[in-house]
Amino acid sequence: MSTTPPNKPARVFCIANQKGGVGKTTTAINLAAGLATHGRRVLLVDLDPQGNATMGSGIDKSSLESNLYQVLIGDTTIANARVRSEVGGYDVLPANRELAGAEIDLVQMEERERQLKAAIDTVADDYDFVLIDCPPTLSLLTLNGLAAAHGVIIPMQCEYFALEGLSDLVNTIKRVHRNINPELRVIGLLRVMFDARMTLQQQVSAQLEAHFGDKVFSTIVPRNVRLAEAPSHGLPGVVYDRASRGAQAYISFGAEMIERVKTLSS
Repeated sequence: MSTTPPNKPARVFCIANQKGGVGKTTTAINLAAGLATHGRRVLLVDLDPQGNATMGSGIDKSSLESNLYQVLIGDTTIANARVRSEVGGYDVLPANRELAGAEIDLVQMEERERQLKAAIDTVADDYDFVLIDCPPTLSLLTLNGLAAAHGVIIPMQCEYFALEGLSDLVNTIKRVHRNINPELRVIGLLRVMFDARMTLQQQVSAQLEAHFGDKVFSTIVPRNVRLAEAPSHGLPGVVYDRASRGAQAYISFGAEMIERVKTLSS
C-alpha cells in the first residue's frame, strides 16, 4: 500500500462523458475503491439522480436521511449528508430521485453553477480526492460538477461513435474553462470495456494515443463480467472480485492517478 501523503486540500475530478453507457459510474466507484486501497481519503459525489454510484457503493438510496439535493439547495452540508461506504473504504455524498428537482431549484439561485463547489470547499481538507460521477447530459447538475473540479477524467470505449462524442465533450470543457472555471482541464482519457481481439478497438485506441498523447492513461480497463456483476451485489468490482482483470486494472488506475496528480500544478 502507498504511504499516506501529507494533508492538502482534495483534488477534485469529474468523471464525465456526454455519451451514455460508457462506464462512467463503474469508473467512479472503482477508482474511489482503488484509491482507497492505496490509502487515500476519498469522497465520491453521486451527481446523477439515478443514484447508481450510491447503490453500487453499498448504500440504500431509498433510506437516506439527507442527500446531495439538500446540500445543493443549502438545507444541509456535506459533513451532515455524507455516508461511509464500509465495503469500499470511502465516503459517498449520495443521491436519489430527489436530485432531479435540483435543476428547477438551482435556476432561481445566485451562483447556481457554483453551489457544489461551495459545498465541497467546506470539506476539502478531509480528503485527498473528491470524485464526481456526472450524469450523461449537459445539465445544470453537470455544470455544477465541472465548475467544482480541477479536471475531467473521460472514460470511453474504443469505438467510432465514441470519437464523435469525445469532440463534443472537449468543446464543452473548453467553454466551461473559459466562462466558469479557469482551473478546469482534461486530466486524461481512460479506455474502458476494451476487447483486444477487436481490430477496430485497437485502431481507435491507436488513434487516441496519436492524437492525445500523454493525455491517454496507460491503464486500459478490459471488458470484464465481474465488474458488470458487482453493482447488483452493492459492491465495487475492486471489492467483489479483487483478483479479476477488471479490478486489477482499476487498482492500477488508482496508482496512475496518484502519480498524475503529482505532475499537476497546485
